[in-house]
Amino acid sequence: MGQIKDILRTMEYGPAPESNSDVQAWLDANQKGFGHFINGKFTQVDGHNTFAVINPANDVVLAKVAHGTTEDVDTAVQAARSAFGKWSKLPGHERAKYLYAIARHIQKRERFFSVLETMDNGKPIRETRDIDIPLVARHFYHHAGWAEMVQTEFEGFSPVGVCGQVIPWNFPLLMLAWKIAPALAAGNTVVLKPAELTPLTAIAFAEVCHEIGLPAGVVNIVHGDGATGALICGHEDVDKVAFTGSTEVGRIIREQIAGSERKLSLELGGKSPFIVFEDADMDGAVEGVVDAIWFNQGEVCCAGSRILVQEGIADRFYNKLRKRMETLRVGDPLDKTMDIGALVSAGQLKRVSALVEQGKAEGGTLWQAPVKLPSKGSYFAPGFFTEVDPASTVCEVEIFGPVATATTFRTPDEAIALANNTKYGLAASIWSENINVALDMAARVKAGVVWINSTNLLDAGAGFGGYRESGFGREGGREGLYEYLTADWEKRLPQAKSEPMFKPSAAPGGDAKVAVSGVIDRTVKNYVGGKQARPDGGYSYSVLGKGGQVIGQAGLGNRKDIRNAVEAAAKAGTWGGATAHNRAQVLYFLGENLSARRAEFEELLAISTGVSAKAAAEEFAVALRRVFYYAAQADKYDGAVHSTKSRHVTLAMNEPWGVMGIVCPDELPLLSFVSLVLPTIAMGNRVVAIPSSRHPLLATSLYQVLDTSDVPGGVVNIVTGERDVLAKTLAEHDEVDAIWYVGTKKGSTMVEKASCGNLKATWVNNGYQRDWLSNQQGQGRDYLRRAVQVKNIWVPYGE
Repeated sequence: MGQIKDILRTMEYGPAPESNSDVQAWLDANQKGFGHFINGKFTQVDGHNTFAVINPANDVVLAKVAHGTTEDVDTAVQAARSAFGKWSKLPGHERAKYLYAIARHIQKRERFFSVLETMDNGKPIRETRDIDIPLVARHFYHHAGWAEMVQTEFEGFSPVGVCGQVIPWNFPLLMLAWKIAPALAAGNTVVLKPAELTPLTAIAFAEVCHEIGLPAGVVNIVHGDGATGALICGHEDVDKVAFTGSTEVGRIIREQIAGSERKLSLELGGKSPFIVFEDADMDGAVEGVVDAIWFNQGEVCCAGSRILVQEGIADRFYNKLRKRMETLRVGDPLDKTMDIGALVSAGQLKRVSALVEQGKAEGGTLWQAPVKLPSKGSYFAPGFFTEVDPASTVCEVEIFGPVATATTFRTPDEAIALANNTKYGLAASIWSENINVALDMAARVKAGVVWINSTNLLDAGAGFGGYRESGFGREGGREGLYEYLTADWEKRLPQAKSEPMFKPSAAPGGDAKVAVSGVIDRTVKNYVGGKQARPDGGYSYSVLGKGGQVIGQAGLGNRKDIRNAVEAAAKAGTWGGATAHNRAQVLYFLGENLSARRAEFEELLAISTGVSAKAAAEEFAVALRRVFYYAAQADKYDGAVHSTKSRHVTLAMNEPWGVMGIVCPDELPLLSFVSLVLPTIAMGNRVVAIPSSRHPLLATSLYQVLDTSDVPGGVVNIVTGERDVLAKTLAEHDEVDAIWYVGTKKGSTMVEKASCGNLKATWVNNGYQRDWLSNQQGQGRDYLRRAVQVKNIWVPYGE
């Protein structure tokens, strides 16, 4: 060992190994291997296929683990179903005691879990000790509190049932906590599959569940590969699927369970921008890059892997970043002096290496830390690319390793264009000493989580999740608990009565009766971009009313009409940027003008649907009240400031999806149209609406009301025609961000499958009948909640 005076002069690190004797003793005691945890017990390994768990830091086999079969999954789901009744009916305080006990037992074994996670995953002990495991305990503490309050804070909601959960290998125990804690707090039971590369802390967690006396069947853990995960997600007795992983697999799951009526949340890939302005604290931003892309070896879905630097400081910033990179230490993750450990597997090392070589082949310049890598293990030196084109592979593909790309920008507008030039939308990090610039950028960037002058901050008290192909749904906070609850009114809906399929005909009906003769014929068109537009195909169909009489014609819309309407909606983006007060005024004005035409609409309702004058008057009255309700809610349905562990004002902002597709049913055609369209535009969305195919004239008669109510062109677009044909085009359109469909069971399945392209959020009725006259079923905060996505913005304050 060197002299102290020499060490102080050179500041060289010596080794600081973390003891793994307790973990090794635990592994030695289980040399036969680990089974699944089902119904409160571990299954036998003998007679089962197993797979090896390898320490990526030294390629040593740590353990053998049973590979889950169809029978294992069936048994686990059956155990969860059997346990659900008693667990869901436990008082919240009783569930809270179990969650609290889990948190305490994890805290009391923090070192054991930290070492085991490091050996299993390859990440440095400093990260598992100081970040991962404390956050695991935090999640169970936080959700113990939700268990206490769920009945009062979420009145009118119930647990979903049996939850199938599949988690990745980058944060094995933390992802487990993200999934299991809210599920249990809400009263659900769980069947979880850990990643096959990193199952060991899940096994130790199962031992904690057994140790605290968690009722059998509440938590079940089945090991295996993607095929086992597919068995869980596709199981007919699973009510909710929660998946964290790649966008490609998320798309497969969305298609796999389409039409199954299972609730779904997806937390998927990312290619997050890290934006540095000229006035930023440059040294702080450099340290931010260290935390953004080299934390956890870059194996982070929200890693700041696209560094965008304002042109005037780019050279200085890159020089500082290269110099800081030279001080990073890569090596044995059980050495407490190491900054970067091993990638999770040899396969991941091969993938990262191949993408980096492709980046160099496409003309990028790679700057890499001059480190000597260990001879064994899956290590990769940290680095970043310059001289890369925004369309290059390394700028578009999630590398999932310790390698970033760096490009420049000149203006905030260019920075936003580059930041949003991706199919993902998970996170963003913004660095500027000008708070106005930072908050403006936070509002404009398309990401579910935004950190200002910070990065990779996570907490159980704040929601986490993405926009676009980074998935939908949130984990953590109040918004995360909704993922594990179902509105009671939706559970009680009856199946709609089957009706003959309606297919509009473009041919004239020579034998049809005409309701009114001797009046000037009215040409009904689509409504696109604030203007009446003839259908692209040039076809119309006869609309039949009371007694089968022809009461008019409506345009027979096609794919081109939908594309035109989506384009018009996309151009009306200023509606989402308008203040909620201004939107409310427009909606009040809409209600005022609709009220002035009461007699016309009531008469048309009676003629179109054959209802009595009294029923028509009731439908109109409820529709009018609904307009005023959403006008009132436009500036009342607001966000929150989450209470997180760190000193941040964590803003949970409700943001519109953007362009939404609305597919309306035939029943109560005016009221159902208003009930679906109004909450979406109240929250700032622009819509492409497909009104009732049988009774479209109620919607087309709204043209003039919209025109005279200051509703900007493109905010509401109406395309008439065959419902499911147009709905499929809407669901497939990549510029549509979310879609609501009310129709048949078959149509609901079609919409969910067709939405897989860009993984848009869907809300379908699966053929169940809503009572649109009911305020509980036809309006409310449920509609508003589904009309927004929550963006969490972390703003530092204080010391």
